[in-house]
Amino acid sequence: MDAKEISLEEKKVKPVVDHLNDLLANYHIHYQKLRGCHWNVKGQSFFTLHVKFEELYTEALTTIDELAERILTLGKPPYSTFNDYITTSTLKEIDTIGMKDTDMVKALIDDMATLIEMERQLLDITADAGDDGTNDMVNRFMQFKEKNTWMLRSFVNED
Repeated sequence: MDAKEISLEEKKVKPVVDHLNDLLANYHIHYQKLRGCHWNVKGQSFFTLHVKFEELYTEALTTIDELAERILTLGKPPYSTFNDYITTSTLKEIDTIGMKDTDMVKALIDDMATLIEMERQLLDITADAGDDGTNDMVNRFMQFKEKNTWMLRSFVNED
């Protein structure tokens, strides 16, 4: 498939796909971090955070699938190996075993800030490419994280 089949210019789509793949790699690291937090949270906030982390990793998994499918829609292959994710991602893995619950939340807030920044850059790139479909999708991802960043910051009294 070629981007022209959905009325987009091939040369303008390349930077969109490159940035989507970068975002996809970062989401995979973020997703695994969320899973680790979900599995390893302990303490008085267990019941609250266990449920919240599950909500966040479920949304992240859906986002990962949408990103990969959008890349395919644009006629290119999505990254699909752990090596791709680890070498491409600016987010770094962390060991959540024994991690304090508030430190977990702060790590996720940092991840979300990075992802939001990447998404804002991608919105400019998709606007330049006339790619409203990707723009709408990424904007939705960003809005979800913006709201959840506020909630998590409130949880750790950083609002």
